[in-house]
Amino acid sequence: MHFPKDFVWGTASASYQIEGGTCEDDKGPSIWDTFTHTPGKIADGCNGDTACDAYHRFEEDLDLMKELGIPNYRFSISWPRVIPDGYGTVSEKGLAYYDKVIDGCLARGITPWITLYHWDLPQALQDQGGWENRRTAEFFRDYVAVVTKHFGTKVNRYITLNEPQISIGVGYCDGTHAPGLTLEPEAQFNAWHNMMLAHGMAVQTIRANAPHAQVGVASCGTVACVPGHPEETPQEVADYAFSSHDEDGKPHHFYGNHWFLDPAVKGAYPADQTSPWYEYSQNAPIEDLSTICQPLDFIGLNIYHGAVLDPDNGYEPVPRYPGQVRTAFGWPITPEALYWGPRLIHERYGLPVMITENGRSCNDQVFLDGKVHDPDRIDYLQRYLTELSQAREDGIPVLGYFHWSLTDNFEWAEGFNQRFGLIYIDYRTCKRIPKDSAYWYSDLIRKN
Repeated sequence: MHFPKDFVWGTASASYQIEGGTCEDDKGPSIWDTFTHTPGKIADGCNGDTACDAYHRFEEDLDLMKELGIPNYRFSISWPRVIPDGYGTVSEKGLAYYDKVIDGCLARGITPWITLYHWDLPQALQDQGGWENRRTAEFFRDYVAVVTKHFGTKVNRYITLNEPQISIGVGYCDGTHAPGLTLEPEAQFNAWHNMMLAHGMAVQTIRANAPHAQVGVASCGTVACVPGHPEETPQEVADYAFSSHDEDGKPHHFYGNHWFLDPAVKGAYPADQTSPWYEYSQNAPIEDLSTICQPLDFIGLNIYHGAVLDPDNGYEPVPRYPGQVRTAFGWPITPEALYWGPRLIHERYGLPVMITENGRSCNDQVFLDGKVHDPDRIDYLQRYLTELSQAREDGIPVLGYFHWSLTDNFEWAEGFNQRFGLIYIDYRTCKRIPKDSAYWYSDLIRKN
């Protein structure tokens, strides 16, 4: 595989998953603080009160990044740490924490990439309806204004939302993520539309306060793959990728890149009549769509796996066979997704692509030699990044790659059961141990 010298190499994290310090320095509760303290919601019964203790140990994490030669760090800001109630009083202590993280990055030659919303909505706003309330979008705009004015030219890369397909779909539709709601389709779409408005307002605000900054999104959804790399994308593949199905071909009406990116880039909701959101989306006010559709510098894609389609069988998904290799999370391993995902998104939207998340969970452990050997993760990365390299060779403008994640962390409804990190966390002591994959990734960056 080969990548150019200006390729963006990095790693990623999210505030609730790593920080801890949930009740320190004026921070207000988020919906995830509430959700994880609700019995039966988290697989291992744990919560993120301490997580990886990055609130106190971020310097150690940044030192490890510098030692490994990882030059870009994507992390999120906790809205309730900066504005405890989501609106009103701003916490100077919260801003000071992120000042230290950002300054720590810059001092070590690491470029900060800020995600403004990675699911930790202030609980005070949820008490007022959360994303069902249009005012939440306005409060998000105000929060973004505080952040962008405060950090000024120190931050040059912003991502507005991380995976609204999950935060709305899994949080407001099937209820397995915070805030744990199971709304009817009309209410689901209302929450979705308000989050889309928040994105558009955020982009406008960033452009006004930080005109120097590059702005993008982090989307997710079905990735359709076919064997090989034909010169022209089969229409059936594009149709499957941008329809309301998940990777198993099941109806999953919120899980599609097109429900986010069509309004954000094209200014209209998708003509996806298979979705129960379709009838409500067609009545969206034109002025709202104008706000949602703002110029972006790149599209971020969070890709872990995809659906392999069989060209000899009408492009139907290939059934997964018994014993097929999967990650510790049970996700299939489909390296082709890192070729077809960028290709399909670029062909549909015409923008450069950034892989904002990719990685795999493994059953990692500390071996008798005191090290963490994870050859399965290294094999995964070699396979996936080979496909990403091929996408670049075929002319797809892939700008960079962020490995998920920097450290093992609190994996949402799974608790601490899944380990995605390049750096192992002993959750009893919060000791950090770089895994073999961390050194492999470091060597890859050095060579490219």
